[in-house]
Amino acid sequence: MPSQSPEQTFPVSSSHAGMRLDAFVSAIQQNVSRSRAADLARQGAVRVNGTPRKPSFAVRDGDLVTVDLPAPEPVPLAPEDLPLFILYEDSDLVVVNKPPGMVVHPAPGRFSGTLVNALLFHVKDLGGIGGELRPGIVHRLDKDTSGALVAAKNDRALASLSAQFAARSVEKIYWAICFGIPEKRSGVITLAIGRNTRDRKKMQANPEGRSRDAVTEYELAEAFRDAALLSLRIRTGRTHQIRVHLSALGHPVVGDTAYAGRRRAGKLPASVAGKAPLPERQMLHAARLGFTHPRTGERLSFSAPLFPDMENLLTTLHQSV
Repeated sequence: MPSQSPEQTFPVSSSHAGMRLDAFVSAIQQNVSRSRAADLARQGAVRVNGTPRKPSFAVRDGDLVTVDLPAPEPVPLAPEDLPLFILYEDSDLVVVNKPPGMVVHPAPGRFSGTLVNALLFHVKDLGGIGGELRPGIVHRLDKDTSGALVAAKNDRALASLSAQFAARSVEKIYWAICFGIPEKRSGVITLAIGRNTRDRKKMQANPEGRSRDAVTEYELAEAFRDAALLSLRIRTGRTHQIRVHLSALGHPVVGDTAYAGRRRAGKLPASVAGKAPLPERQMLHAARLGFTHPRTGERLSFSAPLFPDMENLLTTLHQSV
């Protein structure tokens, strides 16, 4: 990681005069978000002409703003040399093709083998998030869902990407192999999703009590004898959204033991039973991810290749037609 001076001083030009102090610091320190700048100001780490000021203080032309920017502290997570398929990387962010079976973020009881551990090893120029030397996880994929995922390297990139996800301006397209063939070649599923009333580890469509809107668009990409490959665009990012919505549609994802139902859980479509290995995870892949670059404003789009298990099942389904 590049070394950082603990104290840096910046003159205020006429073009910045009148700005809030936190906004000014964020503008001249590219790796510091406005919220982070506000925190520093509250801690007395931002001074105007030698005097600590509040985040809302309006800077004037000719002021000298001094920022004490401590180097990010390492977090108690070990970098691990795990396989990491990097699709794109620059000084602000990294886009990876997450393999199936990898948890994205550490949690109680699981502090190793995660995507964060892998990123800490492979990414050498982390700017740090919130004063900690760690990547910024903007969104997640289920452990057994593979595909494109973006992580931020600094506060500014994290703030921009998080805002884009919140505004639903990020393009998210998935591939799923499902049981059966939907009656309509394309459609929109708008069932609200909330916690399952009987099993708190699962979600369900239209639950009793609290739920959140969820929108999934699907299109039939290929039809096989008793299965289909669907292209899905999600407008919201609810937990297990695609899996819950396709189950509610009557076409659950192959390999999904949580939502496929007793008759299909742990099984293959009948046309390929015995011809392909039983899937060890749901056949769901984040195939494309598009967003606006937090620094340049350029619109970026990334495609993530399928992993062998899903690719091999598709080959077997093609052969069974």
